[in-house]
Amino acid sequence: MKKSLLALPVAAGALALALAGCAQAPGTGTTSTAPGTSSAAQFLACMVSDQGGFDDKSFNQTSYQGLLNAVKNLGVGEKKVQSVTADDYGRNVQAMVDAKCNLIIGVGFNLAGAVTNAAEANPGIQFALVDSGPTQGHSPTNLKPILFNTHEAGFLAGYLAAGISKTGKVATYGGQPYPSVTIFMDGYVQGVAYHNQQKGTNVQVLGWDQASQQGTFVPGSQPFIDVAAGKTLADNQVSQGADVLFPVAGNSGTGALQTAQASNGKVSAIWVDTDGCESASQYCSVIPTSVYKGMDVAVEQVIKDAVGGKFSATPYVGTLANKGVGISPFHDWDAKIPADLKSELTTIQQGIIAGTIKVDSKSANKVS
Repeated sequence: MKKSLLALPVAAGALALALAGCAQAPGTGTTSTAPGTSSAAQFLACMVSDQGGFDDKSFNQTSYQGLLNAVKNLGVGEKKVQSVTADDYGRNVQAMVDAKCNLIIGVGFNLAGAVTNAAEANPGIQFALVDSGPTQGHSPTNLKPILFNTHEAGFLAGYLAAGISKTGKVATYGGQPYPSVTIFMDGYVQGVAYHNQQKGTNVQVLGWDQASQQGTFVPGSQPFIDVAAGKTLADNQVSQGADVLFPVAGNSGTGALQTAQASNGKVSAIWVDTDGCESASQYCSVIPTSVYKGMDVAVEQVIKDAVGGKFSATPYVGTLANKGVGISPFHDWDAKIPADLKSELTTIQQGIIAGTIKVDSKSANKVS
């Protein structure tokens, strides 16, 4: 089970994958099989990445870790293919169909169309989508959405950001305005507002307005992998006074880590999807915490269910209650964060789980 700051350290490790600079040709993804039961050994679990690739220090990497864990713990075979451009999605999913995969997992909202089409065309194959579900108006019974209520954990991150800000301004930016992105931002804004309400502060949030659902996003054709563009946004927000950044932009968010690292301790950045001190350890000194999604745990569980004949199209939804989302340990920041602020975060988490503290998002459980 995924562990949070308020439980035990997260166990997701950074991957060191040597991937080609372009999409792999159909059927040429890595294949491996670990010892296991005969049924598991004959089961082929496959994954198609979004543009960030399997070394994005974020959602692709964490999802792939779940596949690797299934190989190790269940003994299944695995095959993967990396997407570099949007044109790769359909052919990469088809490559996994052609490879006779038993379960095909698409990582990211961008894969929804290709995976939905493939699921409808191949009812004998099971499919899953991380951070999304079928495209609107479609409901194939062989496609399982893997979703996360990250607004709950984002609320904790926002409260923490407001609590450690010295300038009274914090900021966020996203890759693109997808539900799986803006749900983080919604929670973050509400956490800051809750701190203001409870503490009588007036911390401002740059980069996102929850009411209008308008905010700052990485420009260009590669919004989740353009580190330079992410750094430009972070620099702009710092120039406006922000000293705690919250990039929700995959590897583009590394730009915010670079900005924080160059600030000589004046700026910090909260990471997303996985524990940044593990996936991007060189920046740990500027990462107070991370808002994690237990994508590795969820992916492994979906594979386990499929192997055991328990696969269903019922969405998996990670929450604070089931530890599918949370905030990671403070690591280098542990001594910098006041004990009373840590205690408040614990109390807030309990309140969110109990329903006494309300967190909402228009993107919660949204699958298309």
